[in-house]
Amino acid sequence: MRALLVVDVQNDFCPGGALGVKDGNKIIPHINNLIREFDFVVASRDWHPEDTVHFEKWPVHCVRGTEGAEFHPDLMVRKIDKIFDKGTKNKDDGYSAFEATNADLAAFLKDKEVEELYICGLTTEYCVKQTTLDAVTNGFKTFLFTDAIAPVNMNPGDEEKALNEMQDAGVIFLTSKIVLR
Repeated sequence: MRALLVVDVQNDFCPGGALGVKDGNKIIPHINNLIREFDFVVASRDWHPEDTVHFEKWPVHCVRGTEGAEFHPDLMVRKIDKIFDKGTKNKDDGYSAFEATNADLAAFLKDKEVEELYICGLTTEYCVKQTTLDAVTNGFKTFLFTDAIAPVNMNPGDEEKALNEMQDAGVIFLTSKIVLR
């Protein structure tokens, strides 16, 4: 079985948010098209407490219960089968969807007999990268939709390094157009 994993398409990671990705909202139509094509869809979200050491490194963002932590209003959330919350403790955690604290993502997917995991979302060089690497480590055949991700690019070349690292780990790159044919 195959599943789509939508990583952190939240208001704070889109333009105007606390850690807004330039044009981050422009990937949402691609993601919605993908959501329509998959029978099984899961999503992750940052769900930080108000006080966490994570905010020593990053601006305050995606504090649980706030508008910034909500999924972008254009995202088709009604088709998401389960949401995995991460970054919920007072530590620098929550990059990977596999670090979710409300449920064990790897066990959940294996219980559903998922073998192929297709990933999209925000941001390329942080949460998307760590999630894809953890997907490979957990034994899933892992695919990344390169037209349905966006980088924050804190440092020049971060996106390219992240893509190279994912490709070197065995992640298969494709575009949503392949699935939509």
